[in-house]
Amino acid sequence: MFSIHTPQNQQELDDYFHFRWKWLREPWGYPLGSEKDEYESVSEHRVVLNASGDIVACGRVHLNTSEEAQIRHIAVSKEVQRKGLGEIILSALESVARDLGAERAVTNSREASIDFFLSCGFNIEKEAPDELGKLKRKHMFKQLVDNNVLVLHPKWCSELQNTWHEKIPISEHMGIKLHQYTERTIETRASLNKNINLHGSMFAGSIFSQATLTGWGMIFLQLKQKDLQGEIVLGDGNIHYHKPVTMRPRALCNIETVKANFELLERGKKCPIELKVDIHDGDSAVAEFHGKFWVIPSKA
Repeated sequence: MFSIHTPQNQQELDDYFHFRWKWLREPWGYPLGSEKDEYESVSEHRVVLNASGDIVACGRVHLNTSEEAQIRHIAVSKEVQRKGLGEIILSALESVARDLGAERAVTNSREASIDFFLSCGFNIEKEAPDELGKLKRKHMFKQLVDNNVLVLHPKWCSELQNTWHEKIPISEHMGIKLHQYTERTIETRASLNKNINLHGSMFAGSIFSQATLTGWGMIFLQLKQKDLQGEIVLGDGNIHYHKPVTMRPRALCNIETVKANFELLERGKKCPIELKVDIHDGDSAVAEFHGKFWVIPSKA
């Protein structure tokens, strides 16, 4: 049995770096320490552990820009190669990249690893600088697409995302994206990296903005479903913060919390709508937003 783990203390980091050196540097005659570079402190590190707690694979990811993540130093112990551990560690690093808000992953692959990255959805983009002055490499890339995401009415969802970016440009700068829509639930996600404060957590104003946009999005999609039109505006919003967001900002609005009489809009009258949005950090609930919106009938 294997498990993904993040090195937590100095001893675990030392073991991780030693594993990296053993498989990526020692074979080429490079000394201890050569496995590290200036990006270690701003990178996310992951290892695969076996049932005994020993490291059998490792890898690292860091952001080049807010949209691009670079994956490096993937290594698998010779004793467990060809057992899918390369795919496991790469998948874990891609998941981290998505959570950081990256839309694209890149890597500089040695010739021996090109087929592996091709099989995992990467494409060759150009030549890359030689590694260690002797190993030829290719610069490869992959667009990051969320897996296991259920999106009903994709055309409406695409229109909603485009509307946010065109009419509310800050949504794009904050990395707010529609993650799921099931007719009963809408979920958005935001980039923590684009909304982080000096304490390493998400700005309270960013949390409020994500919650507001999520509620706005639920109404937008409900109007589409009911074949109604109108201008959606926020009348009042209150949010209660319980814990900081430090990992993966998620906002969810369930149809059960939406209180609205859409018949008013059908009769050409303003329609008040109240709803609740729950903010999660990963799987943990951290804040609760209550909003009152108005839908103004479209002029004939």
